[in-house]
Amino acid sequence: MEDFILEMNHITKQYGSNTVLKDVSLKIRPGEIHALLGENGAGKSTLMNILFGMPVIHSTGGFKGEVSLKGAPVKIESPMDAMEKGIGMVHQEFMLIPGFTITDNIKLNREITKPWPVSRLLGKDLELLDGEAMAKDARKALDDVGMNIDEYAPVAGLPIGHMQFIEIAREIDKQGMQLLVFDEPTAVLTESEAQQLLKVMKQIAARGIAIIFITHRLEEVMDAADNITILRDGQLVKTLKSSDTSTDELAALMIGRGDESVIQVDKREGEVSEKIAMTIRDLWVNMPGEVCRGVDLDVREGEILGIGGLAGQGKIGIPNGIMGLYEAVGDVELYGEKIPLNSPKKSLSAGMAMVSEDRRGVGLLLDHSIEDNIVFSAMQIHKDFLTKLHQKDTKRIRSYAQEMKEELDIRCTSTAQSAGTLSGGNQQKVCVARALALNPRFLFVAEPTRGIDIGAKQLVLETLVKLNRERNMTIVMVSSELQELRSVCDRIAIIAEGKVAEILKPDSSDTEFGLAMSGFKGVRKKESEEVGTDE
Repeated sequence: MEDFILEMNHITKQYGSNTVLKDVSLKIRPGEIHALLGENGAGKSTLMNILFGMPVIHSTGGFKGEVSLKGAPVKIESPMDAMEKGIGMVHQEFMLIPGFTITDNIKLNREITKPWPVSRLLGKDLELLDGEAMAKDARKALDDVGMNIDEYAPVAGLPIGHMQFIEIAREIDKQGMQLLVFDEPTAVLTESEAQQLLKVMKQIAARGIAIIFITHRLEEVMDAADNITILRDGQLVKTLKSSDTSTDELAALMIGRGDESVIQVDKREGEVSEKIAMTIRDLWVNMPGEVCRGVDLDVREGEILGIGGLAGQGKIGIPNGIMGLYEAVGDVELYGEKIPLNSPKKSLSAGMAMVSEDRRGVGLLLDHSIEDNIVFSAMQIHKDFLTKLHQKDTKRIRSYAQEMKEELDIRCTSTAQSAGTLSGGNQQKVCVARALALNPRFLFVAEPTRGIDIGAKQLVLETLVKLNRERNMTIVMVSSELQELRSVCDRIAIIAEGKVAEILKPDSSDTEFGLAMSGFKGVRKKESEEVGTDE
């Protein structure tokens, strides 16, 4: 029997009726760097939450399966329990205290103390901090991660890359560390810092500490990992040696065509116009967690353009920035007219509309009637659905809401009932109806099927296709569901690290999509240029 430091056997986890992990097993050897790959929603975070005994797991019914350390079954009750068992994590979001020095942060909760006369009399709790011993430990940990920085320096104001290495130094300073999880550790690093981090990971592994490496950058996986496990839709796809695979194969395994899940819609007849509806140049958007860093993109008149990519890469930032919901700079033109950024009212007045990804927070007034929700924006922006005395034109509002109810198949007993009583899919249709009431020339739809069942997804996507075909409405659809983008879009722009990585056809290979989502730029430049011109 092989010696594994960690075994997670047949792990199954459900949240209510939703199975997020199904019979997943993961085995890690001492001193091994094991990459864990998968798209957003594949189950990586849930698996790590189980490993760390996170409250979200225990408060939702626990999990099925077994976790073993060094061959002995264990129950990990909390993150503190995990730490005491020798499991650590280098977080994507920094857990450092800015007002403390580097030494203070590295030794936090593990301070070294020394006795003095009072503590000898009254007890150990009154011992003094041994700053010299703590600084010596911190210096060694910093040297181990290649950080030539003063251990007494305050953390506040340090570059982001330095903070990431201090996080690592803190973990490797802990006694009895057996397993370290690196969660997207290079996401915020420069190229040279990322190379240094991979070097440090290999040095840590050489000391016998096992590493689980979660990343979307496949070239880093091939450089650093010994073995690789791929998850997709909560299930184990494959575990293989890095020496036996390639970035192309990994990209294909992560995406997995899974044709059975593709929503079926009628294919377009004829070609999309070559006329450009929207030009986006050097768009930067400061949306927390979805920052755009210089997006260049053209949208053709009458097309459905998909925007895809992993979470946190900037795809959601594009519509939110253009519609003025987050601070943005850059040049955006709609049919040759410059669109002022940072003004939702001006964006709507220019003939654009947006169905937000946050339908309950931004999209709907849940306590108000369906009909009020449908006409709200049109009343605010265009002063529509008002009488000459600027009162609500109730008769016209009800008539239009009824028209939308029938056209979009909104399932309700009456348009007078509150939007909060509807199912998720029907709430989404009300959001679409609200956007249509503005009579837009151009429609952004962000995450249109998030949180709704498969039947409702089909209806929402059919609605978008119908609007596109019958009204010749230009639609930009942002979605984390790649298969849905492939089923309804004419072209798909993949966003990675805040920029357009590739523009692909829906029938491009899983490998091309996987590589683009992993941030490979120009790998298939000629093919993407051909896609861009539909030659």
